[in-house]
Amino acid sequence: MIRLIGVSAAIFLSAQGVAASAMDLCGSGKRINCVVDGDTFWLRGEKVRIADVDTPEISQPSCESELQRGVAARDRLLVLLNEGPFELVVSGRSVDRNGRKLRIVVRNGRSLGDQLVAEGLARTWDGKRRTWCD
Repeated sequence: MIRLIGVSAAIFLSAQGVAASAMDLCGSGKRINCVVDGDTFWLRGEKVRIADVDTPEISQPSCESELQRGVAARDRLLVLLNEGPFELVVSGRSVDRNGRKLRIVVRNGRSLGDQLVAEGLARTWDGKRRTWCD
């Protein structure tokens, strides 16, 4: 569980408020409300990086097992985001070097990133990239 500091900085959203339809997987078209991978998604046309976790890469995996784990993390994040209202909380930097919004995704006081970690689909972000290959 995370401690919410500066809740006034939270952006409150709901599944119904995001779009008429649920979030989907990102394709080759315009990205509005879709999931890229286990720690990145688009919301209302803005790219969001989940700030408290690291998940395996899908676009440039270093090995087959990283790709498989990355797909599992992406698919689970899609399910979690579609389960209902959530908050996006700024904690630390607001934007990363790639222009992505850095946010912790919270539902009912619990980080969805922490849930991915508990399910073995992510690891807590410690500021360092590490291999997902055995």
